[in-house]
Amino acid sequence: MFTFLEKAVVGMALLRLLSGGIEIFAAFLMIRFNAVEKAIIINSSLALIGPLILLLTTAIGIYGIADNISFGKFVWIFVGVGCILYGIRGT
Repeated sequence: MFTFLEKAVVGMALLRLLSGGIEIFAAFLMIRFNAVEKAIIINSSLALIGPLILLLTTAIGIYGIADNISFGKFVWIFVGVGCILYGIRGT
């Protein structure tokens, strides 16, 4: 009858919906301005938002499973996120 949703899952989904909305809004702005220079600026702004959403979503997920996971696995999760951020950073 009623489906119980985990608070962490709802928080993660809402952040992703927010991120998707920002992406769609940015696409509309690019079309509206119709200039490559402005589109590059908008796209660069999205490059700042993406990693922030990744970190927040991962933090919420880790908080949601904190009582079910060992310390060693926490370390591996943070190493993995660190590798992702290192891989996507601009040079």
